[in-house]
Amino acid sequence: MPDHPAHYVKLAEKAREAANMHSVSAVLAWDQETYMPAGGADARAGQLSLVARLHHEMCTAKELGELITACEADDRLTEGDTCESANIREMRRDYDKKTKLPAKLVSELTEATSRAQHAWKSARADSNFAAFRPFLDKVLELSREKARCLSDGSGELYDALIDVYEPGVKASEIEEVFTPLRKQISDLVRTIADNGKPPSTEILERPVAPAKQEAFGKFVAESCGFSFERGRLDITTHPFCEGVGPGDTRMTTRYREASWTDSLYGIMHEMGHGLYEQGLPLGESHGQGHVESQFGLPCGEAVSLGIHESQSRLWENAVGRSQAFWTWALPHAQKHLGQVMGDQTPESITRAVNTADPSLIRVEADEGTYNLHIMIRFELERALLSGDLSTADLPDAWNTAYKESLGLDVPNDREGCLQDVHWSFGLIGYFPTYTLGNLYAAQFWEKVREENPDLDDQIAKGNFAPLLSWFRSRIHIHGRRYTPSQLCERATGKPLSAEPLVRQLKQKLYPVYGIKQ
Repeated sequence: MPDHPAHYVKLAEKAREAANMHSVSAVLAWDQETYMPAGGADARAGQLSLVARLHHEMCTAKELGELITACEADDRLTEGDTCESANIREMRRDYDKKTKLPAKLVSELTEATSRAQHAWKSARADSNFAAFRPFLDKVLELSREKARCLSDGSGELYDALIDVYEPGVKASEIEEVFTPLRKQISDLVRTIADNGKPPSTEILERPVAPAKQEAFGKFVAESCGFSFERGRLDITTHPFCEGVGPGDTRMTTRYREASWTDSLYGIMHEMGHGLYEQGLPLGESHGQGHVESQFGLPCGEAVSLGIHESQSRLWENAVGRSQAFWTWALPHAQKHLGQVMGDQTPESITRAVNTADPSLIRVEADEGTYNLHIMIRFELERALLSGDLSTADLPDAWNTAYKESLGLDVPNDREGCLQDVHWSFGLIGYFPTYTLGNLYAAQFWEKVREENPDLDDQIAKGNFAPLLSWFRSRIHIHGRRYTPSQLCERATGKPLSAEPLVRQLKQKLYPVYGIKQ
């Protein structure tokens, strides 16, 4: 970085060293969820704990703080809307937060979550929440301690954990958005149930061999722009995407022979995350000319989980469940999946994959009911962290919420409170970002369609480049240069609103069920 002052160059070097250490942790965690034998669980917990402690020490080193201070005092670096000024601002934010966390707590929480992940897999397989409960108690205990360290003393403890994933957002603000949105979505689902004629979904239950599902899913992902030269797809219990570092983005999914769209939309979901990771300014141009590598610096990182989730939900739902997509995809599905698709049309598939039918499993939920799953989790984990809900009462509280919100009886823990991996990972405060992501996605989708009136025609031809280019230039390239709310307004010209999401759900679902608006 020859054009930058020596203290900024040194700061960037230190940041990249820490980022490389984080990459080591990411590979270990990815391996734990994919290929590591069960017998390696205890050793892996120790390895991850050690790496987490070393990474924390690097991120809280006195020298790093002094370099940030030196850069803050340099007007050449802090004036104007530049990557340098944003990097310094966000590194100060990160440093101040991390220095509030004792290294011992970081190490203990990492080890506890590593053990909890292994315990969750076994407990989920056996549908035995009691076996997982002690591990969850430990994760919650350490998460409360983490929240107390991070809290500024205002609001509730949960706010401090949400801020890790969605900077500046508080639980009370989420509640203000979720409460009316829940009613609007519930009313929509009730209107469909009372007045609609359900489309045939028989095609979704036709058996397809996992190998065929994988081939089709990878074809779709690559066609949309995901580079398998800089990424890969593997199998795991709970799908996820991990940006390990420049040129290394790893997606996972799972396959069920009798539900082939689960893997397709799971892959498209993780692909959306992967496209974001591959689009960050890490030294590769992506057709935008030379891009200085921001690896290890805030401008090379995703701005928030809500924005990250907007990318996955948009590709999965707005694109993947559209008739334009199936106009292009159906011939390829017939080639990869075989005779099972022989009697289908783009219209029949589009109707089948756009339903509002309450179900038990969040990751398999349709677009119409998905956010109700998130709102349940938001309320439960908020109560768990505050102590208003005991882990002993979690299964009953979960089952009651599903009965009240979705009208469903939960038959077992595996399909109930053990279905998600997040709490074993210690990701308390993560769930609300899924619905925030849906809100961002809907608003982005309206704007990109306004600016690209022929977008449906392009997608129907298999030309996804205009859509990806829009996100590369409006979202991906900026990293953390702007806050999530600033990024939303810059991209769409408006502050975040729930109206686009509600509007799009009605526009999509009512015609499928024969309901006139």
